[in-house]
Amino acid sequence: MVGRTQVARSKRIQRRTGKTFHVATRLLPKRIRHPTYVLYGFFRTADEIVDAEETLPPDEQRAEFERLRRIAVGEEPTDDPVLDAFATVREEHGIAAADVHAFLDAMESDIDTERYETYAELEAYMNGSAAAVGRMMTTIMDVERPELALPHATKLGEAFQMTNFLRDVREDVVDRDRVYLPVETLRDHGVDERQILNLEFDDDVAAAIRTELTRTERLYEEGVAGIKYLPEDCQLAVLLAAVLYADHHRLIRNLGYDTLSTTPALSFRRKIGLLVRTRWKWQWNRDPESIFYEVSHGFDSDAGRHGHGPPDPTILRTD
Repeated sequence: MVGRTQVARSKRIQRRTGKTFHVATRLLPKRIRHPTYVLYGFFRTADEIVDAEETLPPDEQRAEFERLRRIAVGEEPTDDPVLDAFATVREEHGIAAADVHAFLDAMESDIDTERYETYAELEAYMNGSAAAVGRMMTTIMDVERPELALPHATKLGEAFQMTNFLRDVREDVVDRDRVYLPVETLRDHGVDERQILNLEFDDDVAAAIRTELTRTERLYEEGVAGIKYLPEDCQLAVLLAAVLYADHHRLIRNLGYDTLSTTPALSFRRKIGLLVRTRWKWQWNRDPESIFYEVSHGFDSDAGRHGHGPPDPTILRTD
């Protein structure tokens, strides 16, 4: 059983490094919320190994990942409270070892992979970095019909990851010398990879980012459509996470797709505004899909086409 101190430590990690996800996590019931903090603590620990590239050579980073694997699947004890908590949660909830390995494979690939030629290659990466996370979350929620929920959870995880990639283009270049925009998409719009690395924004770069933004919104459509298959007391939290992540698309559009010059971020006021509005809607309508399109202004170009009507203009006044 995971102790209160372990949960508290994992919660602090999420609150410090995953502010958007933290807002949504707080709406989960306690039986799910505490394991979610632990999962996030583990994910962040793995991410920090990759971020230590300036202080650890690649061989040592890989050795750290191998140690992490053994601990995560219960093959090696640890005195690290976050890692020990994850091993316990994995065993108690029956999280598949294959998903743990898929996640760590993706994180480890960041050591020597800096570019993705095609979206298919990026999608393969996200199968571990995001989709496996979605599958782990579905497992701890103890979904009644996982065969219905899992495909949608996978797409929603990919959607969140793609939103992060599109939001963080500048940060990934400056901090990691890494480009997650598929090279083929850049090439299709006449953009040379060096242009991204030099942070040189123009209309062609805007078109490339807009293309990936549109692709990502299809992922949200597929992902949000499956929230109804989750336990009812978990649906609002996942819905809010989708609303918050998708709202970054509004910011990206408002910047004219220029995430090479700045990294857009939701203000605290905006997050609270979206939380209040989503929760209020939930009191009267328990259809996650329709609420997503009513509340989210990140999809203003698609809302009418889906028959949900235009976004409520009052949502624009919460920033």
